[in-house]
Amino acid sequence: MTRNATQYVCSECGWNGVKWYGRCPECGQWGTIEEFHEARPLATSRTAAPGRTSRTQASPATLSGNGAAKPITEISTESTKRIPTGFKEFDRVLGGGIVPGSVVLVAGEPGIGKSTLLLETSGNAARENSEKSVLYISGEESQAQVRMRASRINALEKNLLLASTTDLATVLGMIEQEKPSLVIVDSAQTIVSQDVDGISGGSTQVREVASALIDTAKTLDIPVMLVGHVTKDGSIAGPRTLEHLVDVVCQFEGDSQTALRLLHASKNRFGPTDEVGCFDMSGEGIEEVSDPSGLFLSTETTPVDGTCVTFTLDGHRSLPIEIQALVTNSVLPTPRRNTNGIDSNRLAMLSAVLYRHGHVNLLANDLYVSTIAGGLAKEPACDLAIVAALASATHSKPIDRTTCAIGEISLTGQVRPVPQLSHRLNEAVRLGFTRAIVPAHRGRRDIKAVTGLQIVEVSSLRDALDALGVAKSR
Repeated sequence: MTRNATQYVCSECGWNGVKWYGRCPECGQWGTIEEFHEARPLATSRTAAPGRTSRTQASPATLSGNGAAKPITEISTESTKRIPTGFKEFDRVLGGGIVPGSVVLVAGEPGIGKSTLLLETSGNAARENSEKSVLYISGEESQAQVRMRASRINALEKNLLLASTTDLATVLGMIEQEKPSLVIVDSAQTIVSQDVDGISGGSTQVREVASALIDTAKTLDIPVMLVGHVTKDGSIAGPRTLEHLVDVVCQFEGDSQTALRLLHASKNRFGPTDEVGCFDMSGEGIEEVSDPSGLFLSTETTPVDGTCVTFTLDGHRSLPIEIQALVTNSVLPTPRRNTNGIDSNRLAMLSAVLYRHGHVNLLANDLYVSTIAGGLAKEPACDLAIVAALASATHSKPIDRTTCAIGEISLTGQVRPVPQLSHRLNEAVRLGFTRAIVPAHRGRRDIKAVTGLQIVEVSSLRDALDALGVAKSR
């Protein structure tokens, strides 16, 4: 028997409570709170596949193996053999591969390529281990639709099993029956448990589905990869407990207008969270980009005014970003400030600092600042390259293509130090840069070890513009 309780759930962010609100207290959206009756099952009615013993009905005889308590000194410390995904970029983000028994959540915007990435991963895993099967469960597409996409991305393998269902008990039954080496569930918000009342994708359903899949993964030592939907603000749909329950949370991001895709882990119990994987989306599927350094640089070899190159950090990776600026006379009462890949508020602040401390007046001009190929230059270390590109465009003085600028600019016009400067400079040397404008810092030893690069240390914005050759003639 079950006990009914009236719950109110936000259809936008998954918030739930016992009181109705016109405006969601979590996401602030109006008219998204809906009433439903949640059926809270008793301890003996836990969702389970046929023939599967409930956790609350376990006898002392079943408490063995991983379920039994052991002295910590008797637990083996041998490393678990990870399962390769077939993508070195994906393996590095996960910390070396998929850990058996782990649950990985891959979230991203619609159409970004989550299903394609995991379907290609399942094909690679099935091809790597032909003795065991890989189970791909789709709650959004039919088997024929998944098969069409698998043939397009070359993921057709005999031991890759496809299933199309939204019933949780059926999913658990197939996992226990097949005992595959890897399970893909696309997506967590489409699977529904019959033991719990609530809308599909609601907080109650998502919590129940995640708990059951995690329990199965840990019990059978089978890794499970879940596809997660995101809301309009980019957060993962459903209750926040979903991110707490899983072992790894990966965000698959990218601009829909470009083919570049970035994968990074916001949570990882088995590896670092500062690694970033780069992928290229094409008609034949997803290809990894092992060296993305050249993606954010233009192919122009001759110096052009209004451009400057900087180096930003994305995890352990140092990526070159080319800043392009265009300055025109404005005919509007309020000049335009259009940006792409750069924070517009940061641009407004830097233009004011450039006017006050660099003697470059851009307050009455239209400013257009952009990056190459959808790169992001929102790190404070990109400030010096942004003001250099603006000054270069204003005075029509090009900056040499082999010169880069790295540094943060304060409101007082000082050039402040940036973290891991030597890592950025080593990448600049590898790409053929011969000169770097960096912040001055006394007693610095990290940049002294960088060879093959002329390093010019500056302490103020005016000195940096002079070193780059884009300062206003005195």
